[in-house]
Parts: sequence; structure tokens; C-alpha cells
Amino acid sequence: MGASPARAGGVPRRILNRLAVALSLLVLATPVTSGAQLPGKVYRIGLILSAAPDEVPHLTKALDDGLRDLGYVQGRNVVLERRFAEGRLERLPALAAELVRLNVDVIVTGSNPSIAAVKQATTTIPVVMAVSRDPVGSGFIASLARPEGNITGLTNDPTPELVAKNLELLKEAVPGVSRVALLWNPVPVGAETYRKAVESGARKLGVSLQPVEVRRPDELEAAFSAMARARTQAIVVLPDPVFLTARTQIAHLAERDRLPAIYGVSEHAEVGGLMSYGGNIAQQFRRVAVYVDKILKGAKPGDLAVEQAATFELVINLKTAKALGLTIPPSLRLRADRIIE
Repeated sequence: MGASPARAGGVPRRILNRLAVALSLLVLATPVTSGAQLPGKVYRIGLILSAAPDEVPHLTKALDDGLRDLGYVQGRNVVLERRFAEGRLERLPALAAELVRLNVDVIVTGSNPSIAAVKQATTTIPVVMAVSRDPVGSGFIASLARPEGNITGLTNDPTPELVAKNLELLKEAVPGVSRVALLWNPVPVGAETYRKAVESGARKLGVSLQPVEVRRPDELEAAFSAMARARTQAIVVLPDPVFLTARTQIAHLAERDRLPAIYGVSEHAEVGGLMSYGGNIAQQFRRVAVYVDKILKGAKPGDLAVEQAATFELVINLKTAKALGLTIPPSLRLRADRIIE
């Protein structure tokens, strides 16, 4: 005899229906996870930069975009603890210590001053460098291939000698130049190495080089006055967080004094600097997210090779060249990755 419509296999159908509903609700309530992320886990990422937030929004956005591409969304599964020194490098140690006290899962740093501050503050929290320069010579890591310790990330240039290339490009843009000022900040770790590299390049080119020190933006006016007294004809500006913060001021002073200048990052050319040659730091901040993701999934920083910048951009601002009365040689214009008109 068949089973009753109200029963199935001896079990009342109303009970089977309730079990089916309960099973469906259980499936819907079960979180879907991917990778090594734990259900409901919210990671805390520290970010420490030398500049003010309104001076580098493109860099923080690049980091946010890179994290979002990998599934990390602010307020959902990641919280970014942002700290900005606002151009006052002496604040960096305290900001680094603050991030350490918060016990963040990983710290993303900007340039060498912030890396040095974080290195002093912790040897255990993973650190990812976004725009380091000569990280081996600066004592941040043991080697590019195997950093060891708790620091890894990206470096802007393979060797300090690459900065001397900027002097070559400047001399090509202004063929008759013989007296060049080197605007540099002696404070960051590794800065001395870069100064020596440019001085060596100047000797090979037969150019007289005048190093001019600037530690804070309020010293720039005096620095340009010193260049005028020395009858400077052009300027090489070393990459530095203080100069990035004051990039608009530097561009105005150089144009006011009719001094062609070349810089290490394109942000300077974008606000009126004549030329720039170097890596794209916004791209590097986006690339940092890959390192962060690997570390959050269990990789050790010391085992992740430091990535060197593979491409370097030559950017020329023709509007500034015209204001300075310069004609950029066609050979140099053809090699430019970007022309600003």
C-alpha cells in the first residue's frame, strides 16, 4: 500500500517541509570566503606618509584602488589607519609609534624618511615600502632578492647612479649649461649617496655642480637667492618628500628666476616644472597592494623579493619651456613618454 500524502517514508510531510526551510536558511547564512581571508575578518593597514593628505590624494587613491582590485574594501574587510607628517619629517617617529601601538596587520610607507621611522619603531609588524631609494645601501633590507627581517616592497631605482641621468638629460635640453645647482635634502637616509652620484656625473660631463641644501620648505627662498648669487644656469632637484610637498612653490621659483630644472618624479612637471625623469610613484602605490595581499594571506616579508622599477618616464612641460625661452631639441622630444602643452 502506498504512503499517505501527508507522510513520506513514515515521516510527516510538515516536518520534512520545516527541515527543508531550515536547511535553506542555513545555506544562505553561511558566508562565502575566498583565498585565505577568514569569514568576518577585518584587517587593519597602517599608512604613513611625509606629506599632507591634500598634497598626495593620487597616491592614497592608487593604494585604495589596488586594494579594491584584490577584494579589500574600506569599511567592509579592511580599515586604513592613515598618518600624515604634513611636511614635518620630525613627526614621523611619533606617527610610526602610534601605528605600532594600534597593532596594525601591516604598515605601508612612503619614502625613505617614513621607512626609517617605521624600521626604528618595529621589527615584527610587516612593512611594505612604496617608494624606497637604495634600500640596501640605506640599511632597510639585506638584499633585493631576499630582504630578510620585516620589510619588503618596491624601490624607485636600481642604483643611485640613475639619478645622474637627470643631469645628462638637462644638459641635452640646455646644451650650453655649465653651472648647475643640485637642490637636495641631506636629512633622509641615503641622500648623501645620491648627491655623490650626481657629483660624479657632473665631473664626467664637465659641469660645475653647486649642492644647495634645503631641509624645510621655508628654506627654499634663501636657497634660490644663493643660486642667483652663484649665477646658476639650471637645477637638478633630487627626489625628496619635502620637495614633493613644495613642488608648486619650487616650480614658481624656478620660473621666476628663469632656471630650467629637472626632477625625479613627474608630479613636479605636472605643476610647472620643466622636465622629470624617473619611476611612476602612483603606479608603485597601486602595486603595493599586491605585497599587502600576500602578507595578509601568510607570506613573510623577508621572503618577498623587493621589486625594482622597470620603466622610467621622461616628461617634458613645453609650456614651461616656452616661458623660459627654451627650445627643446627634437631628439629629446621624441624620446619623451609624455608632453605637457
